Amino acid sequence: MNTLIIELPADALAMPGASPESLASEAKFMLALKLFEVGRLSSGKAGNLCGMGRVEFLLAAGRAGVPVVALDDDELSAEFVPNA
Repeated sequence: MNTLIIELPADALAMPGASPESLASEAKFMLALKLFEVGRLSSGKAGNLCGMGRVEFLLAAGRAGVPVVALDDDELSAEFVPNA
C-alpha cells in the first residue's frame, strides 16, 4: 500500500464536531471521486480507494453530481429506441 501525506494548516478543514477521521474519510472519497470523474480510475478502483464497494461508490458519485455513465449521442439514442 502507498501512503500520501498532505500537510495542511490545523484550521484548514476545521468543522465543528468533525473528527480528523471523518475528514480523512471525506478526503479519500473526494480524491477517488475526482480521479473517477476524469477517467483515471475505474468505479471499482475508486470505490476501493475510499473503502466502498463499486455499487456503493457509484451511488455516492451520482448523489455528488458526478455522471456515472458516459454515452455519446449514438449510444444514448440506441438505449432509448425500441427494438424493431
